[in-house]
Amino acid sequence: MSSPATYLPPGFDVPIDLDLSKNEGRSRAEELLDAIEDPRRLIGRYPDTSPLRARLAALHGVSEDRVLVTAGGDDALSRCFLARVTEGAEVVSTYPTFEMIPRYAEQRGARVLEVPWWTGPFPVDEVLGAMTGDTEAAFIVSPNNPTGGVADEIDLLKVAAETPLLVLDAAYVEFAAADPTPALLELGNVVVTRTLSKAYGLAGLRVGYLLGSPELVSAIGAYGNPYPVSALSAALAETRLDRPGSELTSFVDEVRRERLDLTGTLTSLGARPLPSEGNFVLAECDDAQWVISAAASLGVAFRRFPSRPGLESAVRITVPGDANDFDRLLGTLGSLLDPQAIIFDLDGVIADVSGSQVLAVIETARSFGVEVEVSDIEAAKEAGNSNDDWELTRRLCLERGVDSPIEAVTERFEVLYQGTVASPGLKMAETSLVEPSTWRRWATNRQLGVVTGRPRSDAVEFLERFGLMEGLAALVTRDDAPLKPDPAPVAKALEIMGVTRAWMLGDTPDDLAAARGAGVVPIGVIAPGDQPEGARERLRYAARILGKTTDLEEMLP
Repeated sequence: MSSPATYLPPGFDVPIDLDLSKNEGRSRAEELLDAIEDPRRLIGRYPDTSPLRARLAALHGVSEDRVLVTAGGDDALSRCFLARVTEGAEVVSTYPTFEMIPRYAEQRGARVLEVPWWTGPFPVDEVLGAMTGDTEAAFIVSPNNPTGGVADEIDLLKVAAETPLLVLDAAYVEFAAADPTPALLELGNVVVTRTLSKAYGLAGLRVGYLLGSPELVSAIGAYGNPYPVSALSAALAETRLDRPGSELTSFVDEVRRERLDLTGTLTSLGARPLPSEGNFVLAECDDAQWVISAAASLGVAFRRFPSRPGLESAVRITVPGDANDFDRLLGTLGSLLDPQAIIFDLDGVIADVSGSQVLAVIETARSFGVEVEVSDIEAAKEAGNSNDDWELTRRLCLERGVDSPIEAVTERFEVLYQGTVASPGLKMAETSLVEPSTWRRWATNRQLGVVTGRPRSDAVEFLERFGLMEGLAALVTRDDAPLKPDPAPVAKALEIMGVTRAWMLGDTPDDLAAARGAGVVPIGVIAPGDQPEGARERLRYAARILGKTTDLEEMLP
């Protein structure tokens, strides 16, 4: 048998500050830490989890010998496999479900008989029909992760009656309409695993527990590590459980309200959400990778399951249970799935400036005795704060030991770029990367804006020359707002157009940073003349990178 692959949690290449990918509950960390009188005393001794076990027993109205404290709910599941499933045996579960169940079965050398359960009632008849004489256990997750479906008490009792062991993973049961735990604990062959990571908001402490008969708890407790939970984690968990029950009720009620609203919002945006009784919603999306990457570009993390059959187009979104975070979630979804406007940087996105501004930087520097390569300009733009070509040229000269006044640099640059009566300027070499007919078509269904570091007169001259003023709803230049990466010019464009949801196309990190700062989905464009490999690295924080501006056509909803 080959070795199972190491479990790797999903990661993101962009900074995330609202993580809705792991179904974590809202934390009250500061309040809990303040309640621990002397946390230092807990560090030097092995933990005693008996007070926590007593508190959990009281919570469920059972004796303490029916509770086993574990390192999260997944540790409880692992112990069940170690204690009660033998090599070569069969276990029954549903698909899709919590991914650690088939993983633990593989580690134990057992085979999982998977019964499809995507939506609708729990398939109790199919689960019973899948059992054979070699079936040693049934592992059911309810509410199911990642779909959110629930198995009711009657169906679970039917399964328990036909299998040597029923393990119910009830990690999300606090968010469901009903809790079958009390009825199931009347049976001697049922184990219920629970966690404090979700509704109680203690995911970082890794505190879970297992409920069952004294005999089952004792047998399962013989497997696994002797001190699964640290002393500090146990103390903080006790403190959390001692807080008023109204806090939990209030949080769960908020999650349920938001879950309903999220389901409606996803439906209105063209996604296909499944009914859920967890603190999450799973939705089928036409372009799941876009949803994931676009949300991440705004600092919001969702979860995909691209390697799991049938889930390739699904996105799972945690319901935050917090009004501000939920507003941000809805705004993010609206922006990425239903933009009211598209904002463009001008140079490198609409205007091909590879033979004008880039050359003007090189020739201006040369006039001061400094040799600059295209790669130097690209490196400077990658470093950021390079949206002003005059200042960029001066900085490149300064880095090479020539300190030229910005006024002199600007004057020489403008002579080269604007030209004279006798000599046309480099600006005449510029061409448009978007045809007027394409531009007008894009403007039919949404507003178009341009945010540029050019002076207004230069921007207007280019846009008029190539027939792009028609259909333009907002133009923000260096004369109107601070330069990117400050988000102010992007925010001003939104204000002018009277919209809140938009995408922005740009070819530099400054463009992407300005867009993200204004809550606009940043899309990268490889500008003419840029090396594709370097450009992709420079634009790695974009929601998507386009080979050329007109590739936008394929993305528009």
